[in-house]
Amino acid sequence: MPRPLRQLLLLEVLLLLGVCLGRSAIYSILRIIERMTRPEPLGQQSSSLNQAATRDRAWLNALFQLADVAFLAVPAGLALYLLHSVAQPRLGAVRAAGLQLDRWRSDLAWGFGIFAAVGIPGLALYIGAKELGLNTTVQAAGLGTDWWVVPLLVASAAGNAVLEEVVMIGYLFTRLDQARWRPWLVLVTAALVRGSYHLYQGFGGFVGNLVMGLGFGLWFRRTGRLWPLVLAHFLLDVASFVGYAFLAGRVSWL
Repeated sequence: MPRPLRQLLLLEVLLLLGVCLGRSAIYSILRIIERMTRPEPLGQQSSSLNQAATRDRAWLNALFQLADVAFLAVPAGLALYLLHSVAQPRLGAVRAAGLQLDRWRSDLAWGFGIFAAVGIPGLALYIGAKELGLNTTVQAAGLGTDWWVVPLLVASAAGNAVLEEVVMIGYLFTRLDQARWRPWLVLVTAALVRGSYHLYQGFGGFVGNLVMGLGFGLWFRRTGRLWPLVLAHFLLDVASFVGYAFLAGRVSWL
């Protein structure tokens, strides 16, 4: 591939990341700096996800959450559109990103397996980092108890899973390979970005997602399949969001 085209691909990568997860990474870096310069220690602080937009209008909270979920799909769709314009030779965007459905039963089984392999160590890492004062208390859901809360938390988990895995793995690996980056550099770069946009939670969130990014990237390199990673990520977020909604105030480590 000619050098000018590789440069255009890298510019495309920067622009796409700049409107979604790369932007989140920059703000998370600024947030951890802000947290580290507060009077209270990091371990005594909290970070919030899926919070209510208003206190007294449940229907408006539902609409805000629904809009958030809908907009999560936009960068993922844009990433696939961009891959369609310059995909790998003889590959469409879906196949280039590893989203083919020809082995869905196997993908389903692997997704649950990856969830189990990542979920338990991830929970242990969170608890350990929190006890060491290296992580905030993550409040994963604060939308109340209305009937729509659990369905929208599940939808939010799906939106986050699709966004992160399509952009950070399917798109980014394909594009940086086309730009002739070395495979190890693609793997480390994607994992560092993933860890960085979780820094707002603290250093435990950064390390946990860095390691997860490395593992997910190696899986994609070995198999070329993305659906198991999307499913595993979805299940992890469902466990975090819905589990927090049910267990907050009932267990001491939340």
